[in-house]
This record gives sequence, structure tokens and C-alpha cells, in this order.
Amino acid sequence: MRTFVSVLLACLFLSPCAASALTQAEVDGLVRQVDDRQRNSGDWKARVYIERKETDKNDVVYDAVVYRRDAEEQLMILFLRPRAERGKGYLRLDKNLWFYDPRVGRWERRTERERIGGTDSNRADFDQSRLAEEFDARFVEDGRLGRFNTHRIRLTAKEDADVAYPTVEMWIDAATGNVLKRLDFAASGRLMRRALYPRWERIHSPSKGDYVWFPREIRIFDEVERGNQTVVLIREVDLTSLPANIFTKAWLESQSR
Repeated sequence: MRTFVSVLLACLFLSPCAASALTQAEVDGLVRQVDDRQRNSGDWKARVYIERKETDKNDVVYDAVVYRRDAEEQLMILFLRPRAERGKGYLRLDKNLWFYDPRVGRWERRTERERIGGTDSNRADFDQSRLAEEFDARFVEDGRLGRFNTHRIRLTAKEDADVAYPTVEMWIDAATGNVLKRLDFAASGRLMRRALYPRWERIHSPSKGDYVWFPREIRIFDEVERGNQTVVLIREVDLTSLPANIFTKAWLESQSR
């Protein structure tokens, strides 16, 4: 009896209790669920507000439009303002990320760690979620994040995956399956970025026949240059079909003429 009580008290007061651990199958299912909830079978368009805060410098505000075609893994980010950035953009084609600057009329290939517009954001913050495709996941612990019960998982990039950071830790809301917090680590193990997702919303997709979830707000903190941070607000989401030729270099170039 005394042994049973000791084990019970350990489960109550120690976090986490081993009995609460997710199986590997449950962890893999959880990651697939995160991907599926954010993926649309058709097209995606959203107006995006990006605010960059940097220590001892004036804040910079960007206005952009994000276009996605999830079925073909295509992405475009077109900047509308400030005026100096208008017409600049990023295009993901055949798993390559390209940057276009209309001032010089030149395309440059960029890595997955590219700071979009010089902010703390990267391509993955605007694209569909591909966690199950790009990472192997394992359970870390169950716990609480503020008022939320969460599953904490650790993601390690697969050998052939092209990702911004090889190791990621996520806190996923046990009730909704929404990501609440994310830590991005370099290969050395150094923490590079911290991202919080305080608001999620959903929109019904006729092509998917279900809801598509998206983070209405992302707060990204630079853990290398402390004090620098970026706020991303996703709004005016539209899931109607886009023109067939939109995901081309020619189309993006035409927007600055």
C-alpha cells in the first residue's frame, strides 16, 4: 500500500508522469494533424502585416500578399509597402526559394533560413505546414503552458530535408491541436528563435470540404540578437482559385511594372 501511494504522489507532483506519455504512433498522428489542419487542397491568398522591432532603431512595417497552392507546394510573397520594398517578392518553385528585386531586375536563390524582408520570419512562417514530411518527431513531456494543457514534442530534420533549423521543439495545445509555442535550434544546439502563436482562426474551404486553420498572429523573438522581434498578422484570407499562371517569375516581375 505504501508503495502504491508513493507512486501516485509522484505522478501528481512530478511533471510529467510517465503514464501520460504519448506513444510514438500518437506523436506521429499529432504531427500529421498539425499539418492537415493548416493545409488547403486548393489555393490560398492572404494579406499579411509584418512589423519588425529592432533595438535602438525605428520600427519597420511591411504590407504583403501571400499566395499558396498547397497541392503543388507553391508559394509567393509579394511586398506592397513600404514604397522602397514594393514589387519585391519571394517565389518557391520545385522546392527552391527565389528572391526578386525589381530595382536590379535580378532573381537570386535563397536558403530556407532567409529572413523574409530582413525580419525574424522565414519561409515556413507563411507556407503550408510540412512537419511530418520534413521531421522525425518524439515525445518530450506533457505539461502546462499558461492555462493550456500541452504536448511538448521534439522534431529532428530528416536527412534529405531542406529546413531552416534542424531541431525544433513545439508545445501543442492538447485540446485543439494548435501550436502554441515553437523553439528553433541550430545544429550546434544553440537556440536561435522563439515563436508564440496566441491566436488561431479557421475558415471553411469548399475545395477541402473542411476548415483550414491558420495563426492569426505570430510573435517571433530573436534569441541571438536579444531585443529584436517580429510580429506577423495574417488577415483577409481568401481560398478562391487563383490564376493558373500566378506562380511564375514572369507574373511576379509584372507586378512592379
